[in-house]
Amino acid sequence: MELRHLRYFIAVAEELHFGRAALALGISQPPLSQQIQALEQEVGARLFERTNRRVELSEAGRLFLDEARRVLVQVDKAADVARRAQLGELGELKIGFTSSAPFNSTIPQALFTFRQRFPAVHLNLREMSSTQVADGLMEGDIEVGIMRPLPLPESLSEIELSREPLVAVLSSKHPLAQGSDAGLFLSALAQEPFVFFPRSYGSGLYAQLLSLARDAGFSPHFAQEAGEAMTIIGLVAAGLGVSVLPASYQRMRIDGVVYRPLLDPAAVSAVWLVQRKDQRSPMARAFVALLCGDAQDSPARDSR
Repeated sequence: MELRHLRYFIAVAEELHFGRAALALGISQPPLSQQIQALEQEVGARLFERTNRRVELSEAGRLFLDEARRVLVQVDKAADVARRAQLGELGELKIGFTSSAPFNSTIPQALFTFRQRFPAVHLNLREMSSTQVADGLMEGDIEVGIMRPLPLPESLSEIELSREPLVAVLSSKHPLAQGSDAGLFLSALAQEPFVFFPRSYGSGLYAQLLSLARDAGFSPHFAQEAGEAMTIIGLVAAGLGVSVLPASYQRMRIDGVVYRPLLDPAAVSAVWLVQRKDQRSPMARAFVALLCGDAQDSPARDSR
């Protein structure tokens, strides 16, 4: 049994006239009659009662008509699902992001707009370190990543979403926190214990802090490690050391902590949108287009 047999049957059932049904279908009447006979043989029941003057649905035909219509509606629905999935309007989009990404206003707004435009797409959001984001893209666990700069494999490409300054995070009781909120150079923290992400966590900020400290003429002493920025800020508030974080973290108001701009020219952190160069997900392409506008058409920078 083929779908065209069902369409032929429904046309005859609605017209109750083989000639008019054939005209509506765009075929001649003899092949239509033959197809209906073949369908009745396939089903094993007479679907129409025929006389020289009229055509009527049999009881079997009447029941079969309801089911045939349901089948074609389901087929149309399946085709619509496939078309919408091809356009990125259905399915699941897996996005990995670093903990600091939601503090960048561009990203939450893009997520909100994407959900409004594509309500049938489930957003699977996973918080990861920058290294985990890159690994997840390579292994196919996620389709889009939002991360801090790190050297990337050849198969990945990045688009810079934004840049923001880095700030020193100090206890409000620290001598450098007293007086004005003017900035300071990282070298002023050379003798301070640092509270920071562990090297093994894979944060892009770790390598950047080491580079900045090297340029400032010192190697930072990491006295305390924590995997969450909130914990780092809390430990600074407790007087266990100082830290350096992107300026967007200033939105986290915690008693006992102050933020001071770093005056070093290179004390700026970027946020990247990263994906595979052979991106195949229509949903991911729609998300990238929404988040970046025309930026995804510009050449991706090579971070290696």
